[in-house]
Amino acid sequence: MVKLRLKRCGRKQRAVYRIVAIDVRSRREGRDLRKVGFFDPINSQTYLNVPLILYFLEKGAQPTGTVYDISKRAEVFTEFLPNPNQTKVN
Repeated sequence: MVKLRLKRCGRKQRAVYRIVAIDVRSRREGRDLRKVGFFDPINSQTYLNVPLILYFLEKGAQPTGTVYDISKRAEVFTEFLPNPNQTKVN
């Protein structure tokens, strides 16, 4: 299973985080599948690659609580509304 979670970068007392798609069995600083964003809590800067985030969400990736809050604040989930009239084609 793939999760969207934060990966700590930066130096001591000056943390910045990458938002990555990573396997759930990997540790926090483990090898990620893809970098999908950046979050700096000190300067309140956020960069999100929205098409890539939506791609992973469509494939079944689960965001962690913090990544969900960051994405919700950036209104990513307004673009990820499932269409009830859409049918699957095999």
